[in-house]
Formats: sequence, C-alpha cells, structure tokens
Amino acid sequence: MTLLSKATLIATAVAISGCTTMSPMAGTAGGISYVGGAAMYPNQTIVANAVNSPDHTTLVAAVKAAGLVDTLSGAGPFTVFAPTNTAFGKLPAGTVDTLVLPQNKSTLQSVLTYHVVPGRVTAAELIALIQSSGGRATLTTVQGAPLYATLMGSTVMLTDAKGNSGHVTQADVLQSNGVIHVVDTVLMPA
Repeated sequence: MTLLSKATLIATAVAISGCTTMSPMAGTAGGISYVGGAAMYPNQTIVANAVNSPDHTTLVAAVKAAGLVDTLSGAGPFTVFAPTNTAFGKLPAGTVDTLVLPQNKSTLQSVLTYHVVPGRVTAAELIALIQSSGGRATLTTVQGAPLYATLMGSTVMLTDAKGNSGHVTQADVLQSNGVIHVVDTVLMPA
C-alpha cells in the first residue's frame, strides 16, 4: 500500500488520538525542537536545520556529496528519516568513505533518497497508516523502493528492502519544507 491521502491520514489520526504514539521528541520549547542539543527551527528548511545538528554531521556531508542540498532545501514537502552519526557508524568499516567518492554519487543518492518520503507525514499520521494497514505500512520512498513501517510498543520500526530494521528515536522535528524523524539505522534499498 502506498501513502494514503493526507486528509485520510489526518482523519484516521484524529479517530485514534488516544492510541500509541512514536517516541517523544528529545525536547521542544516554543515550537522549536532540539536534536543533539541544537535548535531546529520550524521556519527553516531541512538542510538549514540539519547542518546545526551535531548528531547528523555524517548525513549532512553525505547530502552534500550526493548533490541533494538544493533538493532538500526546496519547497517539498518531504518526510526525512534521518540517520544519526552513530547509525552511519554501524555500517561496515569504509562504507561511508566509499559512498561519498565522486564515482559513487548515484549509489549515494539512491541510499539517501531511500530515507525520504514525499509529503509531510507526522508521527500521528504514520501511526494511523500503520494501524489502518493491518500493522504494517508500506511507504514509497523518493528513491522508488518500498520502506516498511510497523509499531513495536510505542516505537515506530522501519524495515528496509534488505530486511534490516531501525527505530525512530525522535519524531516530528518540523521543518518549513517537511518533517524529520531521527532514526538509529541507515536503511538500504535492495
């Protein structure tokens, strides 16, 4: 199943508003989220905020190497499942260094766009989609391959095309052109 219309998701989310939610944000104040201690301003783009996160320096370097800065600074909206530096550190030694080489740009773009879903999908909308899909939602990524979302208690689990799973560790970091959900694993397309 692909993403349902935004109106359907919102209606479903309202209907189940008393149900389980994703892990809470690491911190908010006055509509500003904090990731790794850095402020994420809802009136800034995904890229403008991500460059300030000390937890996402590897992701930012990869986005620059892949030539995706302009895209993720654009109007969107986008939902980004943003792997942390620790997530990139779980990859086999040398993987990141190899991916950011100019000759591997298309592979890097494929990996990064596999973490992006068109539209702004909040935690409530994603949970509603999971629940309305019988416990497993299929998200179509910008890369084109499916990404699967399930619930483990109150935590959203993402499973990639290779069967690897990761957790959303911080949800609903709102941006002017979408939303970021922080994840603890780099997800890989087939």
